[in-house]
Amino acid sequence: MSSQSMRSGAELVRATFPYAVEDRRLTWYHTGITLVLMAFSETLALVGPWWSRSVGMVLTGLLLVRLFIIYHDALHGAVFKGSVWGQRLMSVVGILTLSPRSVWRETHDYHHRNNCKLPSTAIGSFPVVTTRHWRRMPENEKRRYAFVRHPFTILFGYFFLFLFGMCAASFVRDPKQHWASGVAPIVHFALAGLAAFLFGWGSAITGVIGVLFIACALGGYLFYAQHNYPGVTFQKRTEWSYHDAALKSSSYFKMSPVMHFFTGNIGYHHVHHLNHKIPFYRLKEAMENIPELQAPGETSWHPRDVWGALRLKLWDPTKNEMVPFPKA
Repeated sequence: MSSQSMRSGAELVRATFPYAVEDRRLTWYHTGITLVLMAFSETLALVGPWWSRSVGMVLTGLLLVRLFIIYHDALHGAVFKGSVWGQRLMSVVGILTLSPRSVWRETHDYHHRNNCKLPSTAIGSFPVVTTRHWRRMPENEKRRYAFVRHPFTILFGYFFLFLFGMCAASFVRDPKQHWASGVAPIVHFALAGLAAFLFGWGSAITGVIGVLFIACALGGYLFYAQHNYPGVTFQKRTEWSYHDAALKSSSYFKMSPVMHFFTGNIGYHHVHHLNHKIPFYRLKEAMENIPELQAPGETSWHPRDVWGALRLKLWDPTKNEMVPFPKA
């Protein structure tokens, strides 16, 4: 396609409409396959020698990420729209993943409306400040900012991003609206206690706590790297464009077909941000058939790319790029 005929803006969004159509049977198929595989891997994580429980823990954690993406799509209205039983199931998934639908929808919808917009907030995303703002920040604010963006915080996202960020903080802020945020940790630790009672504390760790730890760390990094990668663009609110934020501020996460399966195709993140009504199982198809979506910013699981993303801390408006903290 020549540069003269390249579509952009609303015209490009309209080109994605044919892919923003759910096949309900396919949605249930993907959900059912995920749940069946999780039943097998969770059994492996609860019963048997430590090495097989460890394998089951990792597999269940990966499958929980996939199930969460289905839940995420349901809250966007991409799948299970109008399905009473599908939505009930997804509400249960929200509780089990420590991401109740009230707080996830509130924060994630805000993220889509303000993706990579400056000045940014921590609502639904990792905060970003400019190098100029950083120099003026009090030391205590610098420490908080550095902590939120630290690899340790992402690795231990189970505690910081989900138990505290998603559940505790939202429940304290508005317990009436976010009552499920108070219920989710209770259910989580009750399941851990039940597993300990039936199989022992080792099984509780591999079958419940370890599963969430892996899923939260993986999900936290995915969300970070999708909008914090070399080449990402941030814009002032007065210059910000929804379409540019999708194509220039959201990455394509290159990974193997196996990892695309476990992550529910969320690696096609620029396509998702352009039209969040596209079901996860049609994102790849949309990218392959729409030329304008085939040259996005990229990242991957390669250690070089992981380090390249994690070292980015501040937006430098003079260079128009993300940069590390000043060495001083």
